Amino acid sequence: MAAAPGLVDEYLTLGLRLGRHIDGLVDAYYGPPDRAGAVAAEPVTAPGRLVAEAKGLIAAIDAGGELDRSTGGIGAGGGAGAAPARRHWLRAQVVGLLTTARRLSGESIGYADEVETCYGVRPTRVDEEVFSDAHRRLDEVLPGSGPLAVRLVAWRESHAVPVDRLGAAIDSLAEDLRERTKRLFGLPEGEHVEFELVTGQPWSGFNYYLGDLQSRVAVNTDLPVLSTGLAHLVAHESYPGHHTEHTRKEVGLVRRRSWWEESIFLVGTPQCLLAEGLADLGLEVVMGRRPEAVVASHLAPLGIRYDTEVVAAVSEAGEALGAVRQNAAFRLHEDGADSDTVTGEVARWGLLSPDRAAKAVEFLTHPTWRAYLTCYVEGLPLCRSFVHGDPARFERLLSEQLTPDVLQDQIAADRARSAAPAQPV
Repeated sequence: MAAAPGLVDEYLTLGLRLGRHIDGLVDAYYGPPDRAGAVAAEPVTAPGRLVAEAKGLIAAIDAGGELDRSTGGIGAGGGAGAAPARRHWLRAQVVGLLTTARRLSGESIGYADEVETCYGVRPTRVDEEVFSDAHRRLDEVLPGSGPLAVRLVAWRESHAVPVDRLGAAIDSLAEDLRERTKRLFGLPEGEHVEFELVTGQPWSGFNYYLGDLQSRVAVNTDLPVLSTGLAHLVAHESYPGHHTEHTRKEVGLVRRRSWWEESIFLVGTPQCLLAEGLADLGLEVVMGRRPEAVVASHLAPLGIRYDTEVVAAVSEAGEALGAVRQNAAFRLHEDGADSDTVTGEVARWGLLSPDRAAKAVEFLTHPTWRAYLTCYVEGLPLCRSFVHGDPARFERLLSEQLTPDVLQDQIAADRARSAAPAQPV
């Protein structure tokens, strides 16, 4: 089934054209092969032209242009009568692509402005007192004596998973997570994830969605993989994270509704922030806020160290340190601090070894990923507040076209209802 010409087709074309400039910007594509083939065969489009195309596409969306010219089927796009939510989602995506095109054309855009127009939330620096407080709480729960950073690094690195046992641990966790996800939300028939170990990447794990309900998940072993974060990594990339979202949207939106805009996944757009947020939230949704006992039941039979109670306490006390990376991004991209200086700051505030701090800065200085960090820092609390313990809300994240502002509006409405005085009977 091919995508009908219209604004959605222009969106696919714009994303594919931008992807020829930035390696990795097209995170996944399983849309019409003829569209990808045509873009690959044409000369590379100049950035200035892409800016004009993005602006024209936003104007056409606002003017009520046809999203697609399908003549039937659920959710056919047509004109001003198309679902407002679908049009709103598409517009937000194109605003992100416009920002990328503007940067490619040489326009100077401040870091916070870039993040906000790409991902739909405005990043802010976190007061270092927040990190100091996390340090104090970690010092209380971490066994041993001596400087906190030395103790924490040693404790954390003692949980390195031997590479020869890593595959078995991943498979065991993935099987359990898959069954829990299937029981709670359902999974399309024929979906499958293949895991592989790789090196030489700036990230710890990556889901390559191949279409047709298939994913290849790469786990980076440049640094030792730690048992303390392994379940989160598997859940994030597969069940109920990226793979689950991709497969459910392929079936529910692309195959059933012919919403072909979902057949491309583009870095630098709001869909990334929600995808990372729901993927980070996934483990606690299917295993509970404190999943450590279940995780230990998978790792202990393999002889993999996992200090269940300490892992839980350290995780709870140190969650705020995830925002250290956002401050680091500001230091790099707004303050102009050099990478070595920022690596030292990340090691200090994040309580990381020098090599892990350097890997974090490598991600923040990568041309594709420099602004992406906010998807993790802001995505998790946004999705957690939206879901608020309700699996039905999480299923909406897996299945619907949503944007950060829609989640923020729903969260505000929830709070207003909870604060409203009870009405007399």
